[in-house]
Amino acid sequence: MRMVAENSSVTEFILAGLTNQPELQSPLFFLFLGFYMVTMLGNLGLITLIGLNSHLHTPMYFLLYNLSFIDLCYSTVITPKMLMSFVSKKNIISYAGCMTQLFFFLFFVISESFILSAMAYDRYVAICNPLVYTVTMSPHVCLLLFLGVYVMGFAGAMAHTACVVRLTFCANNLIDHYMCDILPLLERSCSSTYVNETVVFVVVGIDIGVPTVTIFISYALILSSILRIHSTEGRSKAFRTCSSHIIVVSLFFGSGAFMYLKPSSLLPMNQGKVSSLFYTIVVPMLNPLIYSLRNKDVKVALKKTLSKKSFS
Repeated sequence: MRMVAENSSVTEFILAGLTNQPELQSPLFFLFLGFYMVTMLGNLGLITLIGLNSHLHTPMYFLLYNLSFIDLCYSTVITPKMLMSFVSKKNIISYAGCMTQLFFFLFFVISESFILSAMAYDRYVAICNPLVYTVTMSPHVCLLLFLGVYVMGFAGAMAHTACVVRLTFCANNLIDHYMCDILPLLERSCSSTYVNETVVFVVVGIDIGVPTVTIFISYALILSSILRIHSTEGRSKAFRTCSSHIIVVSLFFGSGAFMYLKPSSLLPMNQGKVSSLFYTIVVPMLNPLIYSLRNKDVKVALKKTLSKKSFS
């Protein structure tokens, strides 16, 4: 609590939630509770399937395993607290709790952006250089990708959180959001936020820019390779796989860029809350469906797992 006393007169914040309209509180509570349950079941199911089936122990499913783990964690960091805003008159969070939520949210959301780029690179190697896939995506390379994803997540989260901790918060402790996010916290600061805004543009630019460029280059090369496929069926199958990935990537990076790479004066916070719903609630729920439940290998693994349980 010494950190709070030195930097701020505020020891707790009040989260305003998604809406202040009473008639919407109960429907939104059950809607997002349903989203959260689907997210948990989908991602836990995928993690369990990959862990139990040895034929899924490949680089692609190693990355899917980590994607599901990240989605599971950062959805849990955000959604339960958001659900409380629908049933509580005052949804209070301590200063330390707010900074903790901010750090872990940023850690997982940045890690997600880099795991998506790693998945695009994996698909590029599989489609464009299939003969050297096992060498290029060796266990050593997968470990380096794994470490790179989480190191970038940790570095980005530390940079943002350290900058927010140095701010002074005065009398107004109402955060106009359903979570402790960077921009709503900057609005409540009664000290200069110039350094913070600069860090947001630089760090978020890197965390969105580097993965976006990687994904764009990977898919440009994949598209070039697909166009050389003579089989119409093989080409359409590859296009379907790519389109699913591109849709999720567009939702995730588009909503993130819309939220963080525009000046706060040009983006009303209500629009920011709606934008952040995509990458905090919708994307973690859709990822297991788009990346795995339409996948033949995962369906076979699910049937085998269920048949083993039935037999036992």
